[in-house]
Amino acid sequence: MKTAMSSFDIAAITISLNQSLKETRIVNIYQLNHKTLLLKLRGSNLFPDQLLIEAGKRIHLTSYDYEKPKYPPSFCMALRKHLRNGRIKGVQQYEFERIVVIDIDGRGGDYQLISELFGEGNVILIDQEKRIIQALTYRRMKDRDIIPKAGFKHAPPSGYNPVNLKPEDLERLKEFGDLTVVKALTRFLSIGGVYAEEILLRSNVEKDMPCKNLTLDELRRIYYSLEELISSILEGRIDPRIYIDENGEWIDVTPIPLERYRHLRPETYRDFNEALDRYYLKLYVSDKLGRVEGDINQELRRLKDILHRQEEALKRLEERISRDRRIGNLIYEHINELGYVLEKAIEEKRRGKDWRDIIEQLNRTLLETGMIQIDNIIPENMEIQLSVGDLKFTLNLKRTIYENAAEYYERAKKNERKILGVKRAIQQTREKIERVKGKVIERKEKEVKMPRLRRRREWYEKFRWFISSDGFLVIGGRDASTNNILIRRYMEPNDMVFHTDAPGSPFVLIKTRGVTPPQRTIKEAAQLTASYSRGWREMLSTMNVYWVNPQQIGKAAPPGQYMPRGSFMIYGKRNYIRNVPLSIAIGVLRGENGEVKVIGGPVSAITNQTDIYVKIVPGEAPSGKLARIVRAKLASKAPEEYRSVILDIPIEEIQRFIPSGKGRIRED
Repeated sequence: MKTAMSSFDIAAITISLNQSLKETRIVNIYQLNHKTLLLKLRGSNLFPDQLLIEAGKRIHLTSYDYEKPKYPPSFCMALRKHLRNGRIKGVQQYEFERIVVIDIDGRGGDYQLISELFGEGNVILIDQEKRIIQALTYRRMKDRDIIPKAGFKHAPPSGYNPVNLKPEDLERLKEFGDLTVVKALTRFLSIGGVYAEEILLRSNVEKDMPCKNLTLDELRRIYYSLEELISSILEGRIDPRIYIDENGEWIDVTPIPLERYRHLRPETYRDFNEALDRYYLKLYVSDKLGRVEGDINQELRRLKDILHRQEEALKRLEERISRDRRIGNLIYEHINELGYVLEKAIEEKRRGKDWRDIIEQLNRTLLETGMIQIDNIIPENMEIQLSVGDLKFTLNLKRTIYENAAEYYERAKKNERKILGVKRAIQQTREKIERVKGKVIERKEKEVKMPRLRRRREWYEKFRWFISSDGFLVIGGRDASTNNILIRRYMEPNDMVFHTDAPGSPFVLIKTRGVTPPQRTIKEAAQLTASYSRGWREMLSTMNVYWVNPQQIGKAAPPGQYMPRGSFMIYGKRNYIRNVPLSIAIGVLRGENGEVKVIGGPVSAITNQTDIYVKIVPGEAPSGKLARIVRAKLASKAPEEYRSVILDIPIEEIQRFIPSGKGRIRED
């Protein structure tokens, strides 16, 4: 599986990024790990709105929510300082190298964020004077230094820029002599082996041909194949695909079809960014899975090493027990001869004989038995070493023959008691091994979570919103600012406008599209208005709500009066709906691709759309705690295959639908 983007990949993606990101703003910057940055962007209709840069590997927009660290590293904080709210002016590839330059108009002037996607990779921020402000990795090198405040220089080119190539330039390939043409192309041009082979395939030139044998016609064909590849990318004639082998393994992602992958199954995509996003998501998950499996295998190896040592210790103990018992039995079988040896050795020593002479004398006497032989006497330990048949052992000269036999039997008993402990330890180690094996799936599920696919939010989702039981869109302000936007920008002449007499109430619109809403929708809109008003915080059970026509809304204060932001004058008759209950349902909708979407609003509207929902009313539980309880209850009501997906829903997505203040779940 290819791990890093090629120069052709980068050429294709930078053209796309330059078109989609120009004039967008950097909302925030996250550092997912040492090498990976995520830039949250804001622009007109921009989706995906996250740019992912992994040093030494890739750059593309992503539709997935990667886990963000709680505390940003210093490099990330420095980028935020200079680039947050900065405007992207352009994205380009540097000299067809694996280098991407993003021009940014930041708060301190013009900057360039340079992503080096070759080798170990780097991300470098430079100012308008080409001085290094910050770098992911600092290092001194032969050709340049990446250090703070130093002038920035790009890495030396890895080859001739193929974009600027002329037909006669390729004649220099012949200077590579006996080197194969495929290797020479990778050295001569800023391209990798995959595209060098592709060019030769399209040129009908053998890749293993020595360069010195190339003809002018072959060089011409190579040039035009290269030119066709580059022009198709630079002119936007791309057909992105991921190539998959017969075993289902993903091999490569390319912006155009390649002849060298003709034997593989292609999976096509509508644009190259989407293909890169999918490809590298799989690689990301595979890498995490590999690390988890590596950790598990390392733990298994450690436990198996312990088990091996314990089993070896058990084997040695069993051998000692067997030997000690055999010695004890042999002593009793030869009790008279061995007793004689001990007594005679002490007796002769007391007479002043040398130990060597005593050994010779005893062996002459024992020769008649044919089984017992004295090997040595160790005076300092008062021990005699002897052999009985094939068994060698030691007797203590200070003890009787019976005491010596008892000593060997006692050793065997001690080791038998040790064996019980060793066997218990072995059993515990085997159980640990089985537990580690049994937790493989659990650890994979816990530690290798697939990043969640971010769905494109509709324009109305920045407001309070729901779809009524009759299919009408109902939207309401979240605060004074969104109240103001709602009335001034989104209110249309045929809408119905809801409010309460109490200050702090949201304005709510039924988008009628010129159709008179049924009473059920009107009641649901009133319930949204009441539930998200101050009445919830004051723990009221019901409120009165009224509705008016847009023509009754005054957007300017009367002369001599002041009207706070988000407030409007109401003229004419108000149509009241009395005793509207304060109650909200929060539920989830299941998508076609296995994703879930959180919805919330009046109970009747939500229960009409899903059977996975929870009802809440004013209460004492803080919204954060309540959101966690709601999420858990939603998961418990869902089919098993959706439970883990629901439990992964960020708490904030549920909190968005909880009215300000506190609440509780209503069981009925």
